[in-house]
Amino acid sequence: RNLGKPVELAKRYSDEGADEVTFLNITSFRGDVVQDAPMLKVLELTSEKVFVPLCIGGGIRDYTDVKGDKHSALEVASAYFRSGADKVSIGSDAVFAAEKFRADGVKDGSSCIEAISNVYGRQAVVISVDPKRVYVDSKDATPHTVLDVEDGKMCWWQCTVKGGREVRDLDAFELAEACEALGAGEILLNCIDKDGQNAGYDLALIGQMKKRVSIPVIASSGAGNAQHFVQVLQATNADAALAAGIFHRKEVGIAEVKATVSAAGIPCRPLE
Repeated sequence: RNLGKPVELAKRYSDEGADEVTFLNITSFRGDVVQDAPMLKVLELTSEKVFVPLCIGGGIRDYTDVKGDKHSALEVASAYFRSGADKVSIGSDAVFAAEKFRADGVKDGSSCIEAISNVYGRQAVVISVDPKRVYVDSKDATPHTVLDVEDGKMCWWQCTVKGGREVRDLDAFELAEACEALGAGEILLNCIDKDGQNAGYDLALIGQMKKRVSIPVIASSGAGNAQHFVQVLQATNADAALAAGIFHRKEVGIAEVKATVSAAGIPCRPLE
């Protein structure tokens, strides 16, 4: 669904008081990311008008272009950084890197996470975790971490790749722990089951993630009103909370969110 032009939206959010803006390039899997002139131009134009950190995700992987030339994940990330990004968000490739690290137990510098963090620093590498709930009847039903959730149910959170189209035998916490060990500096924690529902964040998932990693955890997926931000920050100790749809559709304003969070006694950057 087309909800607006990205540069104009980013400036609007920055003007309204957003602390950071994240772009997710959902068409990056289709072609040559390094030569993706429109996306790079979006970043360039945004960085001229927006003065909060910019994070970009999509297509950060090793790949071969239509001419047969090989490009590394570091090369893709570098193109984004040169165009104005402050951070890059890695999705599917982070899952594959975590699987390899868990199998081999070796950091050999070959993963996209290591390659980028070694050059640009840990703070520039964000891992976008996209899990889906798998409900089970008991905590012994799987070797993965199972937690109690709402309505007396239990589940574990299975990692997905390729935009949620494929699942892997890896849970969200195993992924995050491996990525932190490889050099990631932040976790952007989504939940497919909560995304777009406007019913609140996945508190069990986020709370457990905060216990499992020492790097910042950004809560995502599920915000429907300003109180949901207060709820997730108080209940889970998440370092920040992200939302998209409610801001795109102007259902909730950033100023309203910040006022509600501040009124609840949660530290937050004041509006200028």
